[in-house]
Order: sequence, then C-alpha cells, then structure tokens
Amino acid sequence: MTKVNFDQLLEAGAHFGHLKRKWNPNMAPYIFMEKNGIHIIDLHKTIQKIDEAANVIKQIAQSGKKILFVSTKKQAKEILAEHVKNVNMPFVTERWPGGMLTNFNTIRKAVKKMSSIDSLIKSPQWEGISKRERLQIQRERAKLEKNLGSIADLTRLPAAVFVIDVLKEHIAVAEARKLNIPLFAIIDTNSDPNLIDFPIPANDDASKSINVIIKAMCEAIQEGLNEKALSNDKMEEEEALEEDVSIKEDEEEDKGPRTGRRRRMGESDGDEVKDEKKRRPASRRPIQKK
Repeated sequence: MTKVNFDQLLEAGAHFGHLKRKWNPNMAPYIFMEKNGIHIIDLHKTIQKIDEAANVIKQIAQSGKKILFVSTKKQAKEILAEHVKNVNMPFVTERWPGGMLTNFNTIRKAVKKMSSIDSLIKSPQWEGISKRERLQIQRERAKLEKNLGSIADLTRLPAAVFVIDVLKEHIAVAEARKLNIPLFAIIDTNSDPNLIDFPIPANDDASKSINVIIKAMCEAIQEGLNEKALSNDKMEEEEALEEDVSIKEDEEEDKGPRTGRRRRMGESDGDEVKDEKKRRPASRRPIQKK
C-alpha cells in the first residue's frame, strides 16, 4: 500500500482550510495555524488519519464487503468515478436518492426495474410496442442508469460509507449514522469531525487534494482484494492436497493386507503346496503298492 507523504499533500493544497469566521470549533485539534484569515490544516495529522482510514478500509475489502463512496461535488465527480470503478466498489456522484440506506429495499426494486427493462428490450415483445412507448421506456432507463447505475451491484447495505464534503452530503451522513454504518470522510475546517468515525482533515474543495486521498483509499482496497484472492488460492491448494491424501489412503485400504510370510517374500501358491506335502507326517502318506 502506497503511503501518502507530506510533500504530496502540500503540493495538492490539502492544507488550505476555510475562512476563520466559517470554522467549526470541533476542528481545533486539526488546525495548525491561521494565515491571512484562513485556517491551515496540520498535514502531519492528516497523514496519520489517512493511514488509519486506509488500514480499516483494507480490512473491510479483504473481508469481501462493499464500501460506498459518495460525492456530488463537481470537483470530485470524475475523480471519484475514475478511481472507484477500478476496484469495483459502488459510488454515488449524482443526486443522493433519499432513503437509499434507510429504505434500501425500495432502491433495490428500482434497480431490478432497470434490469427488467433491459430484458424487455432484448425480447421479441419490444418490436410490438409503439414508438412513443419505447421512447418513454428508454428515457426511464437512462434516468435510472444515471442515478442508480453505479450501485447496481450493491445487493445489500454497504459495510462502510466514504463521504467527500460532510455538509453537502449531510443526508447520506444522517442515514449512515442512523443505521450505525461506519463513516469515513474528508473533513474541512467548516465541518464537524465528531459526526464521522474516521475523519480525514483536508481540503475538500481542491480536486488535487481529493485525488490524492481517494487514490490512497482505492489502493488500500485493491491490496485488501489481492490478499483475499491469495488466501482463497491457498485454501483451494490445501483442499486439493487433502483430497489427494485421502484418495491415496482409500487406495491403500482397497488393496488390503497381504497374508502369508512366503507370499510377502514373493513365493507362489504352487510352492506353498509343495512345501505342505513335504511337511506331511510319514504315517499319513499313502501306501505305495509293489
């Protein structure tokens, strides 16, 4: 897992906070100083929090669970989609659908509707529908794809939620907190870090700052997925070895134990009969006629 260093964050402008009059007092532990009326974030603490969040996210990915990434900001949309697609995690970059977590079953029905429309388009019944109705269905499909296409593979509630800009995504934060889903977030000086389980103090408005942090999180996810794949391969190899051993044991049992000392020494049954005749007592031998 590639670690983020101080220079990377400094070049990305991750240390720039908001104006002093817009600050949240709960962010005081993460503020280094004030300069020209703007708060400067302590990047040493940012690095520490990035490492903590990356380790936890890696463990979640290694367990095979999903992490939902959320950001509807213009600065973060493309960056988030680009990185998160590579690790096959769900994300929301358009409008947050209200009740997506608290009313998850309804959202799943909408996703299933999208798949049913796809099957309808491929079926021969599609040709029998009027042109106007087909346009309406296609528009509905495009709308569903835009809002829910990125979470089509999310069949159950995510194990964690990663948010960029807590104030803008306050509905997502509220729903995750209500369901006790762990929250990760990039926290600026105008946000409340107490609402987040794993806050990362940094500039949430600069695209470069967002890119550095999201890239680090996705690399941690990828490493967790790779370790999971390796552990699965080792388990398959161990199971295969156990099967081979059990097959060999069964074959040895089927052969059965060899009886007789002379048979173990490689002698035939005819030799055993001859030896038996030699060992007969004289009294029991047949009398030969002269």
